[in-house]
Amino acid sequence: MLQSKIDKPSVVAAGEAPARIEVRDLSKIFGRPGGELCAVDNVSFKIRKGEFVSLLGPSGSGKSTLLNTIATLLEPSDGSIFIDGVAQAGKANPKVGYMFQRDTLFPWRTVAGNIAYALEAAGVGTEECRSRVAECISQAGLNGFEQAYPRSLSGGMRQRVQLMRTLIRKPEVLLMDEPFGALDTHTKLEMHRVLLDIWERERQTVLFVTHDLAEALTLSDRIILLAARPGRVKNVFDVDFPRPRDEVSLQETAEYARLFSSVWHSLGEEFRRGKSE
Repeated sequence: MLQSKIDKPSVVAAGEAPARIEVRDLSKIFGRPGGELCAVDNVSFKIRKGEFVSLLGPSGSGKSTLLNTIATLLEPSDGSIFIDGVAQAGKANPKVGYMFQRDTLFPWRTVAGNIAYALEAAGVGTEECRSRVAECISQAGLNGFEQAYPRSLSGGMRQRVQLMRTLIRKPEVLLMDEPFGALDTHTKLEMHRVLLDIWERERQTVLFVTHDLAEALTLSDRIILLAARPGRVKNVFDVDFPRPRDEVSLQETAEYARLFSSVWHSLGEEFRRGKSE
């Protein structure tokens, strides 16, 4: 690993909200037969407490690599990551929850058992565990399915279970790697509603990877657009639509159409550049 250039977070200007996540000059290089592959190159950004930010970019732009590095699942080749001003140095941060793209439910555990797993592993008492599981089941609209096994659930219900299994630890930072990418449109809309209902109540800081521009515009306060490989920050777009948001109504507005067009133009340039290389 290259020596990190940054050993402390940047100074916060007067009146500026402190950064919950700060990425400074981050690069990630993978070794492979025939040479090295630079997946992420010199990326820097800040995410404020309670902010919902989406990472958007073409395939191969380093979105998941960046998220996995922030989660300490990968070691950076260069640069630094801070959570609440504390450098992340290879050890999982208990403030951070991670929701994977793939389904990671335990098939031998019920809905309640899957949601409870993290608390049981942490040694939380039986009564508290039962109470928090019941709260999560209610929040996700899973009442009546407590004793069901994953094989009997729809894709959307499995994702609800997976979301609540992540949120039951009450993480202050939530990292999400295309969690709804495999869902049909109707189910995806429903999962957006569930996620936003919980986020608007709890206000976790969310970094959400997606390849779906409409999804990013529906969920986010800001969109960080990554360039085609190697991943670099190309643009940052503010998404200032009023909350709470109704996805269907929002997409019928002129403001939505204008921002969609602006982001799509920039994203399209990266699609074309990626194909030409």
